[in-house]
Amino acid sequence: MKKQFIYILLSFLFIGNLSAQQTPAPKQSKKIAIVGATAHIGDGNVIENSLIEFSNGKITFIGKASDKTPEGEVMNYNGKHIYPGFIAANTSLGLAEIDAVRATRDFDEVGGYLPHIRSIIAYNAESKVVESMRPNGVLMAQVAPRGGTISGTSTIVQFDAWNWEDAILKLDDGIHINWPSSFSRGRWWLGEDPALKPNKNYSKAVDRITSYIERAQKYLSGNRSPKDLPFEAMDKLINGNQKLFVHVTGEKPITDVINNCKNLGIKNLVLVNAEGAEKVTDLIKSNNVSVILRRSHRLPNSEDDDYDLPYRMAKILSEKGIVVALGMEGEMERMNTRNLPFYAGTYAAYGLGKEEAVKLITSNAAKILGVDDKVGTLSVGKDATLFVSEGDALDMRTNIILNAFIQGRKISLETHQTKLWKRYANKYKNQ
Repeated sequence: MKKQFIYILLSFLFIGNLSAQQTPAPKQSKKIAIVGATAHIGDGNVIENSLIEFSNGKITFIGKASDKTPEGEVMNYNGKHIYPGFIAANTSLGLAEIDAVRATRDFDEVGGYLPHIRSIIAYNAESKVVESMRPNGVLMAQVAPRGGTISGTSTIVQFDAWNWEDAILKLDDGIHINWPSSFSRGRWWLGEDPALKPNKNYSKAVDRITSYIERAQKYLSGNRSPKDLPFEAMDKLINGNQKLFVHVTGEKPITDVINNCKNLGIKNLVLVNAEGAEKVTDLIKSNNVSVILRRSHRLPNSEDDDYDLPYRMAKILSEKGIVVALGMEGEMERMNTRNLPFYAGTYAAYGLGKEEAVKLITSNAAKILGVDDKVGTLSVGKDATLFVSEGDALDMRTNIILNAFIQGRKISLETHQTKLWKRYANKYKNQ
């Protein structure tokens, strides 16, 4: 009986170990020097045969290997490549684990106007999906809510943390609004014509959004009594200390977003998804508006669009001087976020240029999300959040991550899936 109890206890411990959180790495305890790799700085520049040193989680030196004698623990990576940690913008990572299991989904709250809902509260640092990002070099993300007209606020996190508090890089970086479409389709299940036609309720929907922001401004400039939590949550946005991320599609809606935000005095506007932005690039640029594009592997939004327009969007906007990053919103977005570097690689294949494509998921993303003082480039004083790849990190054939660090901590690249694979591979390799 005693022996049976021990077997049962060991079984529970084994099962628990398989499902346990990947243990965060300990704080960096000694200086590390990475020598010989080709350093992709993240701002468009490249240093061949580089030397990068970091201590206490911060980069202390970057230059040629010939510039100085490396100090600390030396890692030789001749012929390899080193990149800043990739940043996934506009993703619901950590807010849902299994799409088919409702109890694991926490990215959408009941209600239409929810600026006070904070995505970070629901973020799961123990997520197995989040864990699977790291072996492709995706080490940070903007965790954004979904649903409603005003979805709530997003937060920037890094992927090596015990809990959501530890994960935070920038708390409540922006409020997310879903702008109405100027076109709609009939509800075929009610016998309506399913063809695309002008949305008769578009103007009313826009008026409701602008009216809500105006009421928030009036409340915030008054005595704030009685206390209104949703309006209180818009204080930083109204004062210009927080960004507004507007999820919008279409030439007219994009134009209306920019003009309405200008009239409302919203200073920090970012267009998200922004299909149709190529038609109003001058307006976007002249108003200093940034864009977070949808991922590149998708169909054109309109029948009249070129078949490869989604692949060329980053090039079109970048050539106009617009700051562009890459987001992940869409079907199966959490699982697909691990493919972030390969979506950027597609933009590179369609004329953007390799180092410009790297900027989409490093320095540009950091600038748009307001964390460029900490991450986004391999620069002295910034967090040592970086990784070494066997080859080109935007090419799935050569993106083989050899080592990765988050704030100087050497993180594990082994995931729940790889542990299981190794377990069964070892079990059956001799059969």
